[in-house]
Amino acid sequence: MTGPGVSLEEIQALEEALHRPEVRGSRPAVEALLAEGFVEFGSSGTVYRRAEMLGLLSQGADDPADGALQAYDYALTSIAESAVLLTYRTCRRTTDGSERHVLRSSIWKRVGGHWQMAFHQGTVVPGSP
Repeated sequence: MTGPGVSLEEIQALEEALHRPEVRGSRPAVEALLAEGFVEFGSSGTVYRRAEMLGLLSQGADDPADGALQAYDYALTSIAESAVLLTYRTCRRTTDGSERHVLRSSIWKRVGGHWQMAFHQGTVVPGSP
């Protein structure tokens, strides 16, 4: 269960904003969404810090393989008065017919009246559930 003043829909919308190329390509938009001290354990096994992520995204270095990203099975859990854990799955189907499934988790914290992502992890998993 989540605390007062936060909904799955609100956090899901913020998370999905980071999936969109027009947001990822906007340094100010990403700066607003990633908290100071942000860390990501990428599905590739690479660890990214906020400054690295901002640089990579502004260069378009994270362009995904072809195919649309589908996100589903969202769940939100309150972990503190001003922090929540969002978990979900993604699948990217490419034009060659292959699929890449990833379990994802993000910690969002309320900073100065708005939500920012403090941590993200992606773990590649075989096939669909």
